[in-house]
Amino acid sequence: MDQEMVLRARVKLLGANRRVVRGTEGLWIYRLLTQVEPEVYGSKLAYVLVEASASALVRELPGQRLALLDEAVAVATALGAANPYRDKVLSKALAARRELDGQQAT
Repeated sequence: MDQEMVLRARVKLLGANRRVVRGTEGLWIYRLLTQVEPEVYGSKLAYVLVEASASALVRELPGQRLALLDEAVAVATALGAANPYRDKVLSKALAARRELDGQQAT
């Protein structure tokens, strides 16, 4: 793991002055930091992935949406059972996945 990139992500996170950094910047930050501290940043990554799957950028790209949601489910599932956010983000990711499956079936 490139420690300079980790440091850069942490600085961006601190500089954002928000509870959750959204969009492509949030995806970059949380994907990187989840590799270092999955229990700390994994729930935020899963949340941002679900949010990104509903964005205007991928709304008409079901394959991209599915990939984002599958990643969100995998990240949330990997969180420890003691993680207080695990159940919430996992259920949100699974619900979004079912909704997408329902849209593709019609």
